Amino acid sequence: VPTHAEFNDYAQDIQSRLHDRKFYADVDVSKATFSKKVRNAQVAQYNFQFVVGKAELANGTVNVRTRDNEVKGEMKIDDVISFLETARSEF
Repeated sequence: VPTHAEFNDYAQDIQSRLHDRKFYADVDVSKATFSKKVRNAQVAQYNFQFVVGKAELANGTVNVRTRDNEVKGEMKIDDVISFLETARSEF
């Protein structure tokens, strides 16, 4: 979920990296407000939401939220991929 349209490319780059690892990922590039984008993701019941903005772009990270809207905080994208691969293998 990009916080602003200027971060759509970064969000789509992350989506591509996740797809390369066989994970399903969407990017909301609509003109909806950030709050509406987060709400739409909650209603769609995605297991995780990755929020990206200025800080995340600068740090090469994503801000992770769970389906229950628990904010896990910033994580490097490689660490997120490792976490998801571990979760997938244990499922």
